[in-house]
Amino acid sequence: MDKYVQTSVDVWLSHLIHGGAEDSLDRLLPTVNTSLSPRKRTTSQCKSEPPLLRTSKRTIYTAGRPPWYNEHGTQSKEAFVIGLCGGSASGKTTVARKIIEALDVPWVVLLSMDSFYKVLTSEQQLQAASNDYNFDHPDAFDFVLLVHTLRKLKQGKSVKIPVYDFTTHGRQKEWKTVYGASVIIFEGIMSFADKELLKLLDMKIFVDTDSDIRLVRRLRRDITERGRDIEGVIKQYNKFVKPAFEQYIEPTMRLADIVVPRGGGNMVAIDLIVQHVHSQLEERELSVRAALASAHQAQPLPQTLSVLESTPQVRGMHTIIRNKDTNRDEFIFYSKRLMRLLIERALSFLPSQVHIVQTPQGEDYEGRIFHGKRITGVSILRAGETMEPALRAVCKDVRIGKILIQTNQDTGEPELHYLRLPKDISEDHVILMDCTVSTGAAAMMAIRVLLDHDVQEEKILLVSLLMAEMGVHSVAYAFPQVKIITTAVDKKVNDLFHIIPGIGNFGDRYFGTDAPTDWSDDDMDEPSC
Repeated sequence: MDKYVQTSVDVWLSHLIHGGAEDSLDRLLPTVNTSLSPRKRTTSQCKSEPPLLRTSKRTIYTAGRPPWYNEHGTQSKEAFVIGLCGGSASGKTTVARKIIEALDVPWVVLLSMDSFYKVLTSEQQLQAASNDYNFDHPDAFDFVLLVHTLRKLKQGKSVKIPVYDFTTHGRQKEWKTVYGASVIIFEGIMSFADKELLKLLDMKIFVDTDSDIRLVRRLRRDITERGRDIEGVIKQYNKFVKPAFEQYIEPTMRLADIVVPRGGGNMVAIDLIVQHVHSQLEERELSVRAALASAHQAQPLPQTLSVLESTPQVRGMHTIIRNKDTNRDEFIFYSKRLMRLLIERALSFLPSQVHIVQTPQGEDYEGRIFHGKRITGVSILRAGETMEPALRAVCKDVRIGKILIQTNQDTGEPELHYLRLPKDISEDHVILMDCTVSTGAAAMMAIRVLLDHDVQEEKILLVSLLMAEMGVHSVAYAFPQVKIITTAVDKKVNDLFHIIPGIGNFGDRYFGTDAPTDWSDDDMDEPSC
């Protein structure tokens, strides 16, 4: 990675760590601990590349997620799902972690079936307390929720996963949000027990471990980690665990594509699994930016585009900020003026309804008010963040989210690095902010992220100070219901993805950083595409 680019990434990821709203969710997938610590009842986990920066509160990773959609904006590849089945304490989680470690690819999710136990009734809780409830029976699991969650995750959607409390035998109030899986490893004792669940698995692995070893592991786990007595553990094992394995789990071994004897110690089997997954991922690689450069161009500008009227004032401000000799103070001042006009223009496209109020003179006035639940702003870092003050100035108490999209210098493709969106954003009208849009690659990725979080396409407004015709066409073709608002549209993008005549590297001119000689509007320092 270029030294300049790395420095820029460091600065902006550091900024993300120390900023952020309290009511937002970090969607960055945390790393899976691959240490061979005693096996605990597992919950859903995720893995990414080694971190670039780490604090006590947050970890930021540099491993970006490449496009999971095509130039039409639709998902063209689903996540690859590996199903791991085996008896209780057979070593499924250890095998899963070994696979994750050997895969060494970003955006891997470990989804545990333990998260999907049903909430017990009062009577069932009493049975569980006396070791008389069968947790090893198919009826103990919520297969409807499990299939729904895994299907959405496989489709690239954001999902909420229950956090099961084995003390109260209920679900905690706060569910965990997971998004952005390229590979999903799903493990559980009943992974092969449901027909609909089997349809979602691209590879099925059965971990076969001797029953005596499994019993010893279960005794150690339940006594040391859950404070149970040895008599209770053995009673539960003989009454429920062993019969369930023989009746429901062991027969599903015939459904497996691969049987792994000896669990996590069988590195030969794990290496074969990893090789197959790598080959599958290679077949699913996409090249979005190249397709955008040649697709749906030379067409009339779409009706979803709204360009700010080129008044003498607007034209004059463009003259100042486009001038390469304009100093930084003036560049910032007139950029902010344009941003304010742009945001005001964007707000006029939000839905409204008639509202009658009474004036101080006692007369009725027929006005209008916003007709929707909330307005949320989402900035594409780093340049899009400069538009947040303009939005906050005209929208009281507006919520703000952030998306960091960087260009991979080897592939030229945009990659999703960081995501923080407010809770329940699916119900909001979203103003997506970026200062310049050339090919539209980053804007398309950001819109795809919003759609994956169930934001309705017609509720998304893309606002940008300057766009190239290529970017306008790319976004409008892929997402015809997204409203596009800008202050100007330039006709050309050169071979380096510079907007022509353009405005230069907006982020560097605004923040006072020096751009390298080979910068582009789609460069890593300027995440806008």
